[in-house]
Amino acid sequence: MSAIKQIKPLGFPWETQDPFLFCVYHRDLFPKGNDEMGPDPEHLRGRMIGQDFTIKDGWRMYHGSKVPGFPQHPHRGFETITVVPEGLVDHSDSMGATGRFGQGDVQWMTAGKGVLHSEMFPLVNADKDNPLLLFQVWLNLPRRSKFVEPHYKMLWSEDIPIHKTDDAEITIVAGDFNETKSLDTTPDSWAADPENGVAVWLIKIKPKGQLELPTADAAVNRSIYFYKGDTLDVDDQTLTEQQGADLHADQKVVLKNGSEEAHLLLLQGKPIGEPVVQQGPFVMNSQEEIYDTIREYQRTQFGGWPWPKDEFVHPRDKGRFALHADGREEIKS
Repeated sequence: MSAIKQIKPLGFPWETQDPFLFCVYHRDLFPKGNDEMGPDPEHLRGRMIGQDFTIKDGWRMYHGSKVPGFPQHPHRGFETITVVPEGLVDHSDSMGATGRFGQGDVQWMTAGKGVLHSEMFPLVNADKDNPLLLFQVWLNLPRRSKFVEPHYKMLWSEDIPIHKTDDAEITIVAGDFNETKSLDTTPDSWAADPENGVAVWLIKIKPKGQLELPTADAAVNRSIYFYKGDTLDVDDQTLTEQQGADLHADQKVVLKNGSEEAHLLLLQGKPIGEPVVQQGPFVMNSQEEIYDTIREYQRTQFGGWPWPKDEFVHPRDKGRFALHADGREEIKS
């Protein structure tokens, strides 16, 4: 039996399997930043500001009006794992937490019972371009954890484990690769229990190199996303760039690369196996819970927005840092 369940094109967003909800992939070649850390006004002409998701000149504004990104918006009932190999993200939320991260950092946020947050992409370089590469993975929460207190954790690039072979490099955001184990996740996450087999890996394979994936429990859903390279042979089938594959996790799989360096994301985990009802940024177990969530958000705004702007960004010269709701601050650079 083939180790491949199916091969599929990578759309927007990327399709995922339970316990994941989806993954978005952002690659934007942003220009130099102006005094407001956004593109100059002439670059905004012809764009649908507030809803700019069409790549023009190599980049998008998303929901931002002056700075690219996602101004304050709500979430409930799941987690966001934001992986930023290149560029910077300014985070702020309704708990009073804030920060700037990127250049390989990962933010793991539990929305739980409800949170507002913003994710802006400040163009901090005034004298050169500001490229951004970002993945945001939505990981579901089981019913028992839908209403936990919201919080977030930083996985700083300097601390994230990397497993190396002769041909490959695996950045381990969650799970373990052979003897190399990830940092701890947030405590209420489905990924916090090793029995659930959750893994989030960024994989690079050298030209003409190969990598054998370690096997996992047969109940684990495993998907790979080949987002950069030319060709990748998987169990005698060939993927091309911007294709993905769902795999049988308990079967041996050797990835054999083509002539260019291959870049992949791997997501895996045992399914939660509960009903999923999603409406926009809310993910619950029933439609009635969605109605209740909407009513509560309209009534309370999940605590309200404590920042002066919906698309709040930090000063240009601010380095990477995280200020948590309890007042604890982490300063990196």
